[in-house]
Amino acid sequence: MLSEASLLSTAFQAIVSRHQHNHPEGERRASVIRTRKITGQLDAIERMLSEDQDCAEILTQIVSARRGLKSLAEKLIHSHVQHCIENAQNPAEGKRKLRELLTVLERYVE
Repeated sequence: MLSEASLLSTAFQAIVSRHQHNHPEGERRASVIRTRKITGQLDAIERMLSEDQDCAEILTQIVSARRGLKSLAEKLIHSHVQHCIENAQNPAEGKRKLRELLTVLERYVE
C-alpha cells in the first residue's frame, strides 16, 4: 500500500513527465530533491503516529512538511511564470497558461 508521501511523489513525477517544458536541469533536480525531503517528512509523520509518539513532536514535523510544500509551491509558481508563461510560443498559449495558473492559485489560496 502506497503512503500519501509516495502518492505525492508519484503524482509530481507524472505531472513533470506529462508536461515536458524547457526548465533548467538544476531547477528540476532541486524540485525533485525538495519533493523527496517532503516525502521523507510525511513518512516520518506516519511512523510517529503509528508509534504513538508525542503530539508536539508530530506537530513539529507537520509544520516542517507544510513549510516544505509551501516553499516548493512558491518555486514552481515562479518557474511557471518565468519558463512557461513568459516563453510561450505565441500570445494565445501564454494566455492559456496564465489562466491555468490563475485557476491553480485560486485553489492554492483557499
